[in-house]
Amino acid sequence: MVTVAEPTALMEEIVVHPPKRLLYGPGPGQVHPRVYQAMAQPIVGHLDAYFFEISTDIQRLLRTVFGTKNEMTFVISATGSGGMETAISNFVEQGTKVAVFANGFFCDRQTEMARRQGGEVVRFEKPWGEVFGDNEAAEFIRREKPQVVTYVQAETSAGAFQRGEAICKAAHEVGALVIADCVTSLGAMPVEVDKTGIDIAYSCSQKGLSCPPGLSPITVSPRAMEWLKARTTPNRSWYFDIKLISDYLIQSHRYHHTASATMFYALREGLALIEEEGLENRWERHHQAHLEFVKQIEGLGLEMLVAPEHRIWNLNTPKVPQGADDAKVRATLLKDNGIEIAGGFGPLAGKVFRVGLMGPLATTDSVNHFIECFGKALRGAGYKG
Repeated sequence: MVTVAEPTALMEEIVVHPPKRLLYGPGPGQVHPRVYQAMAQPIVGHLDAYFFEISTDIQRLLRTVFGTKNEMTFVISATGSGGMETAISNFVEQGTKVAVFANGFFCDRQTEMARRQGGEVVRFEKPWGEVFGDNEAAEFIRREKPQVVTYVQAETSAGAFQRGEAICKAAHEVGALVIADCVTSLGAMPVEVDKTGIDIAYSCSQKGLSCPPGLSPITVSPRAMEWLKARTTPNRSWYFDIKLISDYLIQSHRYHHTASATMFYALREGLALIEEEGLENRWERHHQAHLEFVKQIEGLGLEMLVAPEHRIWNLNTPKVPQGADDAKVRATLLKDNGIEIAGGFGPLAGKVFRVGLMGPLATTDSVNHFIECFGKALRGAGYKG
């Protein structure tokens, strides 16, 4: 008879001891203790009936969080960038005209991926932190008549939230598919795929869903699936071929890749926590934490980069005040308080802090603790406000 040691019997032998951090950055966000507990459970194989039971639960719960009835809602074994590559490689081929709404780093990544697939990219550009108005967005699409339109709903590099109804309406008028990056918004803000009219949306596990990085939720509309079925050229990416992945996870369960049972447990638990809290309650918790954060940031004399009506609730971008060394502020927070935040990059390098209030940290107590530590770090870095 074979005996197998239980995981708990090996705990005292663990040699990995990472430092404790409070993850107030743009991602990964703080992981709920129950998610860690789920990850400590014994793994099963990627073709085990229990694995597909977990996967089916994830699909059901993701439909709620995405705000969709799409059957083709599942997870890619990859980070959010893998979700982006999946969306673009399946729906952009040689000669496809792609219209990109470009107002941040991840719009630029969409552009690069589309070009690598042979797409003919046209861009509507705005400064990082600004968003596109309904009329100008619709005019751009009607003028260019693309086959695919991409935009970032919650641009992590700048903290700006882009509404998509006008984009989707105009895109559908010209027969285009719409790809939306919901990496930062899913689980913390309304994504509302069906209501907005998004055809393909992708996200990640480590931000609004409060899980570790490694999985990318994706949802594909029936309209987009019809387009994909009619595609005559093969996807240049075998690994990210939606037809193959959906066959594995939803249809025949034939082997495609070795998915991580541990990561699926984590996401299943993270989604269960959202279901228990109630999705709208979770949105409101993040919204209230954001409002409290802004109030206290302004109380310190700082300004926010993004206009109030366009701010992401769970990813805040206060401007670096005059006289403060942003790198020193971030280093002090990490050294003295174990708090991780991020700075700006690209055109926002040295100009903003990027502060996440996600999942367990989206509370008034967490905001109060952060502001207390942040204020001390600012003053220690030269801020006189």
